[in-house]
Amino acid sequence: MPTYKAPLRDMNFLINEVLDFPSHYARLSSGGEATPDMVEAILRGAATLCEEVLAPLNLSGDSEGCHFEAGHVSTPGGFKEAYREFVEGGWQGLSFPGEYGGQGLPTSLGIFKTEMMGAANWSFNMYPGLSLGCIETLLRYGTEAQRAMYLPPLVSGEWTGTMCLTEPQCGTDLGQVRTVAEPQADGSYRLSGTKMFISAGEHDLAPNIVHIVLARLPGAPAGTRGISLFVVPKFLVGEDGSTRTRNAVRCGSIEHKMGIRGSATAVLNFDAAVGHLIFEPNKGLEAMFTFMNTARIGTAIQGIAHAEASFQGALAYARERRSMRAVTGKKEPDANADALIWHADVRRMLLTQKAIAEGGRAMIYAAAQTADLMVDAARRQDRATQDKHDDTLGFYTPILKGFLTEMGLEAANLGMQVFGGHGYIHEHGMEQIARDARIATLYEGTTGIQALDLLGRKVLLGTRGKCVRDFSRIMLRSAKAHWLAHGSIGRMARSTAKRAIEWNLLTLRIMRRVGKDRDLVGSASVDYLMYSGYVMMAHFWARQAAVAQTFLRNGKGAESAEFYRAKIQTAEFYFDRLLPRADAHRKSALAPTRSLMQMGNGDFAFS
Repeated sequence: MPTYKAPLRDMNFLINEVLDFPSHYARLSSGGEATPDMVEAILRGAATLCEEVLAPLNLSGDSEGCHFEAGHVSTPGGFKEAYREFVEGGWQGLSFPGEYGGQGLPTSLGIFKTEMMGAANWSFNMYPGLSLGCIETLLRYGTEAQRAMYLPPLVSGEWTGTMCLTEPQCGTDLGQVRTVAEPQADGSYRLSGTKMFISAGEHDLAPNIVHIVLARLPGAPAGTRGISLFVVPKFLVGEDGSTRTRNAVRCGSIEHKMGIRGSATAVLNFDAAVGHLIFEPNKGLEAMFTFMNTARIGTAIQGIAHAEASFQGALAYARERRSMRAVTGKKEPDANADALIWHADVRRMLLTQKAIAEGGRAMIYAAAQTADLMVDAARRQDRATQDKHDDTLGFYTPILKGFLTEMGLEAANLGMQVFGGHGYIHEHGMEQIARDARIATLYEGTTGIQALDLLGRKVLLGTRGKCVRDFSRIMLRSAKAHWLAHGSIGRMARSTAKRAIEWNLLTLRIMRRVGKDRDLVGSASVDYLMYSGYVMMAHFWARQAAVAQTFLRNGKGAESAEFYRAKIQTAEFYFDRLLPRADAHRKSALAPTRSLMQMGNGDFAFS
């Protein structure tokens, strides 16, 4: 079984040396307490929880899974005790306002914590993780009474939360939602319908679960324009905050899944369950996107978490396992064979995993700074600034979610490959990482949905390419500082500048052609998203390499020198071996749709 070690050295490199979080926190109204010493203490505390409590439960939780009986769900052995320790440590409230019992620290600190928890045990992470979007939705759209009633126990972690969107007849197409909400004389509503794929929808970790539910009011417009949002607790809550009678929402079953088996994915039946309206009637979809953006960034973290976990397991195995001799001669003459790590193809796989994990981490942490700025503006009630950062984060989100989960799945599969046949055996833990990673490209919107969101909504309709122009200007400014440098740093800077220009040209070509061929948006979108991801990651790898080079020249001791050299070498690998994939995606994105659409529906079957 692979052991997890929190990558604190790399995390601190990004936080303190590349992205300068200390200066960033100093500019936030909520950042005063986030001193370097405080941040370091939080990272180490979270690392201890993940390494010593959560990671040891990962394999056993997968083997045992969740148990369902007569509407009740039991989590795997050890999960209840681990969750109690999580709550007692105050981890859920890290980044939420002090008025509801949180610690009021910046949002990004919660993201750092989530990454470690996800790599250690993604199934466990799902239980408190689903509460985050529930809390954010109530913070932004709930009434004062709703916030006072639900937020303190949610922020403390005493209760957990969910988002109930999907129904048996609809997933992404929420216009088909059938759950109804009948208004009552006392101002409440009675909700009836069935929701499925509800992560953490039923469990034994907390005494109450707060469901955020999409439903239709009587006479509501058809489609997505007629959806409203409601808060529906598992147990009804009194004015004093105490739980009372059981609400009419029951778990009908839990799914038998390919992965994340320690996380209960429930079918929930609402039978005239008591709920209350959140936000305005028929505007539930608008409020829901607060939850969805939170969930999508969380899923993007899953991509790098599984890349990191698989890389750690594969690296340890490649150093220990011996097979054949290196083609350049004996590397370990006293042994009967050389370690796997001496073989070039194994190094290709390991470096791919490392490049994905560390490049993706930089992308996530940079987006976390934007999230900090957005939340800070919201707390200061500066709507214009909030909307500006919200738009920026909206551009990042589909790239992070779509690209990083695809890359995380690749990294997880490569980890199995390094192990060879042993990677297929459950006890080594590598196949579990691959199974757990597989869902990340599916839930919270498939890769195709993220791609349509990026190209269709954000680039073409929303900004007419301005979002790409804005980010490419950042790339060019960063590259300009180094493109005359000698060696690999200069080559990477010049390559990044070229890709920034190329990204704009690709966007412009698609914009010009889509008016004549409407199918181009759908046919080009995934390739466009992957191209965007490779180019964005190149920018962050170039930045990391330039910073590492500076510190290497200044001298930081032997251990630091080794770290910085490895950072530069991994960046060189990325530019040589992974970034060229962008060329194929660019070519495919511009391919005519004729070959894609010419086949009739009946022509797909040949027997």
